[in-house]
Amino acid sequence: MAAKRDPAKIAALEEDALTATARAHLVQPWPVAGSIGAEVRGGIAAGDGIYVTDQEGRRLIDGPAGMWCTNVGHRSEPIARVLYEQAMALSYNSPWYTTSEPSVRLAERLAAHAPGDLKHVFYTTGGSSAVETALRFMQFSNNVRGRPEKKLIVSRQGGYHGSTYLSASLNGRPRDHDWMDNASDQVVRLSCPNPFRRPTGMNVPQFCDFLVDEFKKAIERHGADRIGAFIAEPVMASGGVIVPPDGYLKRMRKLCAENDILFIADEVVTAFGRLGHVFASKDVFDIEPDMITFAKGVTSGYFPLGGVMISSRLLEQLRASNHSEAMFAHGLTYSSHPIGCAVALKNLDLLEDGLLAHTREIAPYFQAQLKTLEDLPLVGEVRGLGLMACVECVADRESNNPLALDIEVGKRIDAHCQRLGLLVRPLIHMCVMSPPLTITRSQIDDLVSILRQGIRLTMDELVRERLWRG
Repeated sequence: MAAKRDPAKIAALEEDALTATARAHLVQPWPVAGSIGAEVRGGIAAGDGIYVTDQEGRRLIDGPAGMWCTNVGHRSEPIARVLYEQAMALSYNSPWYTTSEPSVRLAERLAAHAPGDLKHVFYTTGGSSAVETALRFMQFSNNVRGRPEKKLIVSRQGGYHGSTYLSASLNGRPRDHDWMDNASDQVVRLSCPNPFRRPTGMNVPQFCDFLVDEFKKAIERHGADRIGAFIAEPVMASGGVIVPPDGYLKRMRKLCAENDILFIADEVVTAFGRLGHVFASKDVFDIEPDMITFAKGVTSGYFPLGGVMISSRLLEQLRASNHSEAMFAHGLTYSSHPIGCAVALKNLDLLEDGLLAHTREIAPYFQAQLKTLEDLPLVGEVRGLGLMACVECVADRESNNPLALDIEVGKRIDAHCQRLGLLVRPLIHMCVMSPPLTITRSQIDDLVSILRQGIRLTMDELVRERLWRG
């Protein structure tokens, strides 16, 4: 009689084999030179609702919602069904000379939600390509209109806009540029609109005045005739969930309009429910941009898709130019992908059928419960909006300086939280939360409880190692 095989041992052997294969062949995103091509990261085997299961069988709350993207949660049967049905009906069509029905229907739905006259969409494959498209469109438009010198792009310190060459050049995080080439000569960078780190002695309204005045001076210094666009995340996501001062975006938008500078709202994170609306620009911040970039939540991560909403006015200007032969020589093999567009349509159904309202109702509770973590000595500030938040750790509350451990603090907290049942997005000395929109009050309580324990364990660890006085 054959001996019974232990399922746990079989799973462990399979995991070891998978780990070895990954180390041998898989190059991970954002690697460091010392381990590039030989790095192994924690494995995720399954997902359901707000939870994922790792390869060790632990069930974890997906605190970052994948990468700010699994808005409707994991294992959505309606979306899975659409993936199959669309693949069986039409798996692909070339956007160069054909059009699919899902891409047209989605364009109509997006135009209905977009603010102002943003009634047109150019589809891409993700957020980086969406930002790249918006910038190339600005360049093309100014070339066609006889303004080839109007190409400078204004971005902010702390911002993140992508990993393609031009989009990455906009990023305002120093580590992004330490070893990578970029088009820095095309970028003007302003201060980060972070009220927590405003200059000493300056209140928040004064800080807002300072930021707006800085933009005015940049326009005067470089010339409005040379600045093509200003790009901003309504809430800086990867920069640490930076919510700008009240009125800041409206005032920056006004300056752009007065100086014929395109305002690009980078809503790759803030759109599709993260702040309770399909697009946050108008409904949350009362601005009508010239373009809006989107990705991530448009399909809740079930299929790669992104895009740019473009003002009708901009297209009309091009059609009225003297260069009808000018070609916007830009496109992607997977632009307007029928499966991605079909998934996005179903995703919109789920958002409109209750998830947007649920997010608006539960977001204040989410923010309030996380705010209780400010009673921990390691926590300098908890901030956020909608269902996105950041816990920033500091060495002391008088200076608000980050801990000297730098990137290790967030990683330490994440490691403890994973053992307790929560995935955290560690960002240097910060921890970011952006769970699926389906999260409930009791699940928020679980998330905050585990995060509290993880921070406490990290505090004890730092004191033991004499790295922090507490």
